[in-house]
Amino acid sequence: MKEKKRVYEALVDGAMEGLVGDALYDFVRERCPKASSKKIVRASLLALADPHLKDRNILDVIYTLAIKHRLDETTVEDEHGEEGEEQEEASHLAAEVRLPPS
Repeated sequence: MKEKKRVYEALVDGAMEGLVGDALYDFVRERCPKASSKKIVRASLLALADPHLKDRNILDVIYTLAIKHRLDETTVEDEHGEEGEEQEEASHLAAEVRLPPS
């Protein structure tokens, strides 16, 4: 979850600085070297759904980036790394939820 937030912040920061396309993608990868295309697309969707982000130009830049990289090839390493993170996140959430005794 923290990684997605860092990628989200990098996306918004780069878009606010006027970066677009490959320059924005490279900026995000520089700030978050472990971010795969899949993570960047997910963070883009998070940004597009953020009700506080209202600047149309920034939203357009992020939307264009998400569409461009939506079908990028992911490596096997990316897939395994994300599966591990999702399992870790699910375990963390399960630990937080306490079921009442039966």
